[in-house]
Amino acid sequence: MYQPLADLLRPQTLEEVYGQEHLLGQGAILRRIIESGQIPNMIFYGPSGTGKTTVANIIANRTNRKLCRLNATTASTADIKQIVSELDTFLAPNGVLLYLDEIQAFNKKQQQSLLDHIENGKITLIASTTENPYFYVFNAILSRSTVFEFKAITPAAALQATKRAVKYLEQRNGVTAVPEEGALEYIAGSCGGDIRKAMNAVEVLFSAGIPAEGQLRLTLADAKILTQSSNLRADREGDSHFDSVSALMKSMRGSDPDAAVFYLARLLEAGDLPGACRRILCSASEDIGLAYPMAVPIIKACVDSALQLGLPEARLPLTEAVILLATWPKSNTGYMAIDRAQQDLRDGKGRGFPRHLQNVHADTYTQEREQGYLYPHDFPGHWVEQQYLPDDLVGTQYYIYGDNKVEQAARQYWDAVKGSAKKP
Repeated sequence: MYQPLADLLRPQTLEEVYGQEHLLGQGAILRRIIESGQIPNMIFYGPSGTGKTTVANIIANRTNRKLCRLNATTASTADIKQIVSELDTFLAPNGVLLYLDEIQAFNKKQQQSLLDHIENGKITLIASTTENPYFYVFNAILSRSTVFEFKAITPAAALQATKRAVKYLEQRNGVTAVPEEGALEYIAGSCGGDIRKAMNAVEVLFSAGIPAEGQLRLTLADAKILTQSSNLRADREGDSHFDSVSALMKSMRGSDPDAAVFYLARLLEAGDLPGACRRILCSASEDIGLAYPMAVPIIKACVDSALQLGLPEARLPLTEAVILLATWPKSNTGYMAIDRAQQDLRDGKGRGFPRHLQNVHADTYTQEREQGYLYPHDFPGHWVEQQYLPDDLVGTQYYIYGDNKVEQAARQYWDAVKGSAKKP
């Protein structure tokens, strides 16, 4: 029966695991925990192909506990009940080590069915997930577990894995492989940090290799075809999506047009036109703001053009938009102003209204027709001093002029108007 190369070469010891030095290097925290033999409940979080299942297998082999494996995408509550029924029997005298893959696919009831048993130690849970556990795993499980984040495999570590795969296939098939210069490096760099993808690419590359005089040529052209677009970790709702749109917006805010164009390209290659448009529109108000108020209609026009054109042509107006946003002057004074005002509301401040700002219908109960409101356009400079904020917020300043020329010009204008105005 066919067995994938990635499974055949799955590491059996911590020394054979590629990457994850922050967790498994000499003296690293997870390595010390594993070597101690005292295994707590753990959640392994990270992208596919980064060693989560492999490390769980290594832990299982180091314990004297029965290993049970479940995949939450196919398992049910009945499967959990079956495991629980074996506790304290000759089938599992020392308890159970449960490896639960894709725990985010379990609903709240299914996750809660494990609580009592992982709390008293009869079941040691090692769960893995490709989604952020703080969003997808319920707090009761999180509070009883330690989360370890697995990182995408570096190209250098992936290259080690591809070379090992080539050596294994040479021995198994009795041939000498001759990789074209850059072929293995291309696979390692294009696997998107996923060892499994790199292994699969090597296996198929061997199958497509060109025999010549007792050797098997592995070409760079074939490697490029096998790995096209595989370096993109893209989704519409998971961490990769939110990381990409976050990186786009922070690059525009940080005035780095090159990075902004790169992350835009990443989103568009994944087909995520709506996600890119939303963050681009937001940046016009949040990051450019009052430093250049015309940013909003200009960027809106770019986004409207992109949505009307659709991909691939949408990339053109969106590229112009992100470059403009990255290179325009920045101001977040509007963002900060509304943030401060909302915080005061959450703190219970600012209830009620000054009498003279109320709608005239408020007079129907008192028959008082004059509220004392002063109409600013009746005064020089179209301004008159009067109270606008609620009584308990008088003197509070939410908006602070930015140091850009547009806001400074507005500040100077109003300083002049208010400085020369007479008291009503």
